[in-house]
Amino acid sequence: MSAPAGRARRVLAATTAAVVGALAVGMAVAAPSSAAAEPTLGQLAAAKGRYFGSATDNPTLTNSAYTAVLGREFNQITVGNTQKWMYTEPSRGQFDYAEADKIVAFAQSHNQIVRGHTLVWHNQLPDWVNSVPAGELLGVMRNHVANVAGHYKGKLAHWDVVNEAFEEDGTRRQSVFQQKIGDSYIAEAFKAARAADPNAELYYNDYNIEGIGAKSDAVYNMVKSFKQQGIPIDGVGLQAHLILGQIPSTLQQNVKRFADLGVDVAITELDIRMRTPRDATKDAQQAADYRTVTNACLAVTRCVGITVWDFSDGYSWIPTFFPGEGAALIFDENFAKKPSYWAVFEALGGTVTTTTTTTTTTTGGNGADCTATYRVVGQWNGGYQGEVTVRNTGATATTGWTVKWTLAQGQTVGSLWNGVVSTNGQEVTVRNANYNGTIAPNGTTTFGFTGSSSGTNPIPTPTCTKA
Repeated sequence: MSAPAGRARRVLAATTAAVVGALAVGMAVAAPSSAAAEPTLGQLAAAKGRYFGSATDNPTLTNSAYTAVLGREFNQITVGNTQKWMYTEPSRGQFDYAEADKIVAFAQSHNQIVRGHTLVWHNQLPDWVNSVPAGELLGVMRNHVANVAGHYKGKLAHWDVVNEAFEEDGTRRQSVFQQKIGDSYIAEAFKAARAADPNAELYYNDYNIEGIGAKSDAVYNMVKSFKQQGIPIDGVGLQAHLILGQIPSTLQQNVKRFADLGVDVAITELDIRMRTPRDATKDAQQAADYRTVTNACLAVTRCVGITVWDFSDGYSWIPTFFPGEGAALIFDENFAKKPSYWAVFEALGGTVTTTTTTTTTTTGGNGADCTATYRVVGQWNGGYQGEVTVRNTGATATTGWTVKWTLAQGQTVGSLWNGVVSTNGQEVTVRNANYNGTIAPNGTTTFGFTGSSSGTNPIPTPTCTKA
């Protein structure tokens, strides 16, 4: 049963060949001040025979700043929504591919492989599907798979054929397909997909199956059974919607046990959410978590790639579904690279130079009694992450604070959290946010930011004043 793996490797081979030359040139350039010399995540992954991709959706394709990153940074794209049943067959027998075709065309124009998502799922179904009589639903499902997979025949590397068919305890989810067709519907969907597109990799995809447990055991047993029966399944997708500091300890072991069944494994929808707002400690933990997931995939030969569920915090689904949580991705809302980006970059073989430096100054007169401690948390080719700790050294609580410093030539400040930033030429002013202006005597608060730099990136001397 080596044919599926061979298909995957051939799909990735074209991407690898296209970028290895550029990667070699980029990594040979020694000038540390040239951000243009950095390889992308897609290039680094391709050099290891894998992909690093992003999901995307149609509304974001009108944002030129967004598409510039999407087209440059990744070598794989997942169609986030518009290949789902409600979009592709909104009325019975009436198919519409216009929106999904736009994403596929974007990927093709940027030499990116495409993951189809998803053919059969209990969510985002048009109402008419739930009304189909039990005796007709299997035929309707087969027809849907045949039309959608057939439309994209030869254009997609992977299909998430069936999505989220199990409950947390390992029992079958009682979807309309499970209730009206029965256990066989998953196998029938895979058979229909293989008939429609013999060369696409066919995946089962689910969440909370990243570590070993009842749900992943159920999926494992299903895949094992399918392989024994000759049901055409080529891979398992681990969605990996994870929580800060809670990466399953059995992740790598779980990836390997699926691979040992003779299927590929992909991390298909990766994000790692935190309680907002961000701070340097949370960013550091998130970076470590992204590194752990990347390393787990790299450790298993048949883990073919990683896809983040969109790449920018500004387009994440997390805040809508998990109020008070977010900041789950590798770029911030302004498309600045976060520490989590650089952790993936380094895990994939990129070179990141990190430093830690601190300077403190205390102001006097006019709102004295506070200090600002500036620290470079991380530094890399063309950029850095800074952190400033504001301490109330007075006898009474602050009601607000302001920190100022002067940028050296070649420095800029980009995204900033836990404060409100303004710049005037080289002068940077940061005032408290609406939630951290009050600091008790000898208490502290911290804000952080990312920026770009050239040359030596010297440490500024900040001043602090109390409101």
